[in-house]
Amino acid sequence: MGTYAKDAAFLQEHGIEYKELVSADGQSVVMVVPAWQGRVMTSSATGSEGDSYGWINYRFIQEGKVSPQIQPVGGEERFWLGPEGGPFSLYFKPKAEQVYANWAVPAVLDTDTFDVEEQTASLIRLARRARLENAAGTLLDIRMERTVALMDRDAIGKKLGVALPEGVKPVAYQTDNRITNLGTEAWTRETGLVSVWMLGCFNPTPSTTVFIPYNREGEGPIVNDMYFGKIPSDRLVVEDGLIYFRIDGNYRSKLGLPAGRSLNLCGSYDSEKGVLTILCCNRPQTPCVYVNGQWGPQDNPFDGDAINAYNDGPLEDGSIMGPFYEIETSSPGAELAPGESLTHTQTVVHLQGSDEMLAPVVRQVFGTDLETIRRVFR
Repeated sequence: MGTYAKDAAFLQEHGIEYKELVSADGQSVVMVVPAWQGRVMTSSATGSEGDSYGWINYRFIQEGKVSPQIQPVGGEERFWLGPEGGPFSLYFKPKAEQVYANWAVPAVLDTDTFDVEEQTASLIRLARRARLENAAGTLLDIRMERTVALMDRDAIGKKLGVALPEGVKPVAYQTDNRITNLGTEAWTRETGLVSVWMLGCFNPTPSTTVFIPYNREGEGPIVNDMYFGKIPSDRLVVEDGLIYFRIDGNYRSKLGLPAGRSLNLCGSYDSEKGVLTILCCNRPQTPCVYVNGQWGPQDNPFDGDAINAYNDGPLEDGSIMGPFYEIETSSPGAELAPGESLTHTQTVVHLQGSDEMLAPVVRQVFGTDLETIRRVFR
């Protein structure tokens, strides 16, 4: 984790234009890149010389190449659409075998610029129209609109339901991510649904743990840990209403929470840097389905996860893209008539301070002890 100024200088050096949302005192800064679909690349709670919270893929950007499959530039919050795999995938062509050689991110989520429609000191709104085809051959005419709004200290406290302790350095933003059916046909389960899929890339350390509360009263499995093979017990602990996931960038693994277990809240803590990251998103008020992103044949395309976390690590040949880690949230599948919209709202909060400052926040928001998080994998 370098400084915000270092990351900003690197992007400037490589011709990447960005917009900044800045608090009145200049301490909270959020960097948004329109050319990369309005993604938040990084942020800082202590101005330009403060720690930069987003992971940026220096190696890929320096090479200056365009990949036919994905531009893995990083960024701490990016806008994608689901599902990734299955019969209604947006990342595989119809009848294509769902293996990596055939996988590609649609241009509108990868190389196309989102248009800036509004900007103030603390808000930016971007949009893009596209026509996508899913693996079932359904054409989807869609408008994507994304608003990133910087939050002040009072708004953060109100969102989390806590009073931020004196001395804690905060930066937070809320994003409203809206998709609209611009076509003449309804989006249905029979022809395929679309979801808003938010992915955040952050910097792993040996002292970082992702922790996710789960619904004890929910039905079905608590956690899906079979994406890349079962996660060993020294990296995944499930107890007392919380899932703990070891994040060190040394072991490629991914987990998900089914919708019935999700509380639409997750966090991570880097005890060395004293950085607490909290993600939360809006919860549907009515029963709904979540698209299944697993590649290949599926028994049920609509039993997907609502929250995911990923720890990067070396592949079999020893190569590695990062390392980085991800926290992800997804909206329900959008069953929309022509002209209807779905909005997925996500809030990202970074709080930097001592254990004594952050412990009451963790206790009130997650109902657990910060010392437990610190020691679960130590």
